[in-house]
Amino acid sequence: MAGHDDQILTTLKILIIGESGVGKSSLLLRFTDDRFDQDLSATIGVDFKVKQLEIDGNRVKLAIWDTAGQERFRTLTPGYYRGAQGAILVYDVCNRASFRQLDRLWISELDTFSTKPNIIKMLVGNKIDQEESREITRDEGARFARKHSMLFIEASARTREGVQIAFEELVQKIIQKPSLWENQQKSEKTIHPGETDHSDESGQGCYC
Repeated sequence: MAGHDDQILTTLKILIIGESGVGKSSLLLRFTDDRFDQDLSATIGVDFKVKQLEIDGNRVKLAIWDTAGQERFRTLTPGYYRGAQGAILVYDVCNRASFRQLDRLWISELDTFSTKPNIIKMLVGNKIDQEESREITRDEGARFARKHSMLFIEASARTREGVQIAFEELVQKIIQKPSLWENQQKSEKTIHPGETDHSDESGQGCYC
């Protein structure tokens, strides 16, 4: 479907998930504002940013949800999985525990709460600027991604390496699957964090 310069093809809901401290918020800040904040505080609950992106001549609006990785916020997250067309799963290449948790928690949680069975997944190994502290090799990350049918890239929010292409490739794959996003505009509704959607008992917002 061809887009126009002044027309948005669709709005896509993208999730960024993973353990606390892997750099999810830094990746989002680098992508949306092209900046890096060394002192960026941990996300409390859910952060939300919007960015327009042009892919293959199609202009799309991304609604990106950055969920907290801490266990105490686990009850906040299930509702935010609903309606997402894409998910970026992040681990810290210098922290093996964050890599193990992808298999132990995040993939199963995504599979459990996602309402779209063909959601596109992108695995991102962050913090490759700290090569001297690396614990997970690129090959290990790539094998894990293949095992779980995910796209894969390594990145650094600090240096911006790999960040833009991670989001672009994810969106490109979503656009190539019209079943993920076509006809959603008719029922599309934006609920921002802190607002209540009275049509849903959970009170959690989403793009449906």
